[in-house]
Amino acid sequence: MTTTAMMDGMIDLALKAGAKICSIYNTDFDKEIKGDGSPVTEADQLAEELILAGLKEIAPDIPVLAEESAAAGKIPELGDKFFLVDPLDGTKEFITKTGEFTVNIALIENGRPVAGVVYAPAAEKLYFGTVGEGAFVQKIAPGADRADALRAAPITVRKRKEGALIAVASRSHRSAETETLLEKLGATDFTPAGSSLKFCLVAEGLADVYPRLGRTMEWDTGAGQAVLEAAGGSVNAYEGDAETGPLGYGKKERGFDNPYFIAWGGK
Repeated sequence: MTTTAMMDGMIDLALKAGAKICSIYNTDFDKEIKGDGSPVTEADQLAEELILAGLKEIAPDIPVLAEESAAAGKIPELGDKFFLVDPLDGTKEFITKTGEFTVNIALIENGRPVAGVVYAPAAEKLYFGTVGEGAFVQKIAPGADRADALRAAPITVRKRKEGALIAVASRSHRSAETETLLEKLGATDFTPAGSSLKFCLVAEGLADVYPRLGRTMEWDTGAGQAVLEAAGGSVNAYEGDAETGPLGYGKKERGFDNPYFIAWGGK
């Protein structure tokens, strides 16, 4: 399968999952608490089932690491190439109905995200990118035919302006440690956002940096990192008060959780 065909398949599944999620979003849905203390809803589960079935059809030989399956102990042998799926990133935002939740599908090769799709159905924004080929944003409502949507527009990170560093950070997980780092980095303005949309805001040139000094899992970051890096940005692990190199994937020894990281736009 060509890279273009793979991306088209990933986009199609993200859009279908987004439509499924929004059909539940507008109802009185129930929530449960998982073993790690995070919430989960019917939307998470149904969206993941849809995506897993679709990926098995378009790329049956590529294993998938998906959030809800992993929570149930279903972790396949991944190898050098695998999909990462977070069917509903920002479940807290979904529950509180801020609209800042996303569907995330990434393709990982040799520990690096090479392609990713982030769909924010409530915001009607689809982000996608392939490293080395560029990143794009497209306005498309849940359930709409992509052929009828506005044409996708290329996006790139913006060049950092001295003394005017715009930071984006979590709406639900911002900490005192993050505040200290933002001050150290010289951030002069701050934009709160939920889910993987933070990566996309940097990729779109609307912010310069996204620091995350808190626990995240690989499925939380893979698609957003792919979009950002395709747009010319970077995501580096941050340990011991220093950036230590690109954030990598397939970290089975860590249980697939990430170290702290800083996502940057242009230099």
